[in-house]
Amino acid sequence: MPPSNESSPTPDTFILTGVPGMEHLHVWISIPFCCLYLGALLANGVLLATIWAEHSLHQPMYLFLAMLALADLTLSTTAVPKALALFWFRAGRISFGACLTQMFFLHFTSLVESVILLAMAFDRFVAICCPLRYGAVLTPRAVAGAGLAAVLRGFCAILPCVLLLRRLPFCGPRRIPHTYCEHMAVARLACADIRASRWYGLGLPFAVGVLDLLLIAASYALILRALARLPSRAARGKALHTLASHLCVLLLFYVPAAFAALAQRFGRIPPDVHILLANLYVLFPPLLNPVVYGARTRQIRDRVLKVFACP
Repeated sequence: MPPSNESSPTPDTFILTGVPGMEHLHVWISIPFCCLYLGALLANGVLLATIWAEHSLHQPMYLFLAMLALADLTLSTTAVPKALALFWFRAGRISFGACLTQMFFLHFTSLVESVILLAMAFDRFVAICCPLRYGAVLTPRAVAGAGLAAVLRGFCAILPCVLLLRRLPFCGPRRIPHTYCEHMAVARLACADIRASRWYGLGLPFAVGVLDLLLIAASYALILRALARLPSRAARGKALHTLASHLCVLLLFYVPAAFAALAQRFGRIPPDVHILLANLYVLFPPLLNPVVYGARTRQIRDRVLKVFACP
C-alpha cells in the first residue's frame, strides 16, 4: 500500500469534506443544489441564445448582459459539479493543482463580474445623462475593451493568491471543510505563517470591490440627478424601471460576496451555515440574474418568446 500523503509537505491531493456535521444529509442537500444549478444553466443559456440570435439585441447593454451570463455560468460550473460529485459519490478527493485552479476561477470570476456590473452602470449613465453621445462613447471596441479589462484585472488580482499558496508547506491534515476550494479554507491547512495570504486575499479583492461599488454609486447619483430634471414622468418611469433591474442584480452579487468573504475570515457563524451560504452565493446570482433581467426588460422578454416560439 502506498504511503499516505496526509502529512506530506508537498501535497498531491486534498479531501473536500462537504458540509461539516451534515454528512448524513448530503444526498438531500444535493437535490436543491442540482435543481438550482440546472435552472442557472437553462436561464443563462436561454439568455445567451436570445442575444446571439437577435441582431437587435447586439447593443452595449445586452452585450454586457451576455458577458454577465458567461461569468455566471463559469462561477457556478467551477464549484457545483464537484460539490454534487462529493454529495452523490463521496468523490471528495481533488488534486492540489485542481484545487488551486478551482480556487482561481471562483475568485477570478467574481472580480470579472464586478467589472461587468460597473460597465453596466456606466452604460446606463451614458444612456440617460449623455444620450446624444451614446453611440460615440459605447462603440463595439469600447465594449470589447471593457470585457478585456475585466479579464485582465481579475487575472492580475487573483494570480498572486495562487502563487502565495503554492509557496506554503502543508504538513498537517489535508481535509478541507468545504464543498469547494476556497482561498482561506486552503490557506488554513498550511503549517506556516499565512498572514500574507490572509491579508492579500482579503485586502486587494475587497478594495477592488469597494472601488467598483463607489464608482457604481457615483454613476447612480448622477443618473438620479439627471432623472430629476426630466420633464416627462413616463421617461423617468422607464429609466427607473431599468435601474431597478440593475440594482437587484447588484444586491444579489455584492451582499452574498461580502458576507462570504468576511465570514470566512472573521465570522463566528457555525461552519455548516457558512458553507451552505457560500454555496448559495455560487447558485443564486447565476440563477436569478437572467430571470431578473428577462422579467423586467421587455426587449429581452419579447425576443425570448420570439426565438423559442413554436412555428
